[in-house]
This record gives sequence, structure tokens and C-alpha cells, in this order.
Amino acid sequence: MKHPRFHLHFTWTSASWLNLIERWFGEIMRKRIRRGVFTSVPELVAAIDEFIRLNNKNPKPFVWTKTVDAILKKIMHCTAGLKHHTSC
Repeated sequence: MKHPRFHLHFTWTSASWLNLIERWFGEIMRKRIRRGVFTSVPELVAAIDEFIRLNNKNPKPFVWTKTVDAILKKIMHCTAGLKHHTSC
């Protein structure tokens, strides 16, 4: 079923760039949307557009701060927890 407001984008499960997209939306949320009061969708869109415009004047790259070992340790911890809970 088609819906005019929703568009599906199929990606592979190991798409680490999705993490960057989530990070980008988090930045918009923390730095602009949470601090604002919007009485209409056009006001919200204008605020997001303004944030992007100002951010693009002085862009800074996202930098991975975790080491591979820290990430693998977290994965092992989460995997162990999932195995424990799935036996219920």
C-alpha cells in the first residue's frame, strides 16, 4: 500500500552510516527542536532549515570516540544479556 507521506528506504544491516544519520537527527533535536516552540509544521520546517543553513556555514565532522575493543565488549555484553532473557 502506498502512502504519500512515507517513503521506504531499504538498507543493509551493517550500514554504519545509519548511525551517523541518527547522530545528525539527534543534533538537530538537542540543539534546535527541543529549545523551540512551534505552532505549525511550517514553523518547525523553517527552524530545521535554519539550523542546517547555520550548521553548514561552519561544518564539523562527526568523530568516532569508541575504540574497537570498547564496541566489541559492549556487543558481547548485550549478546550475553539477550541469550539470558530469551530462555524465558
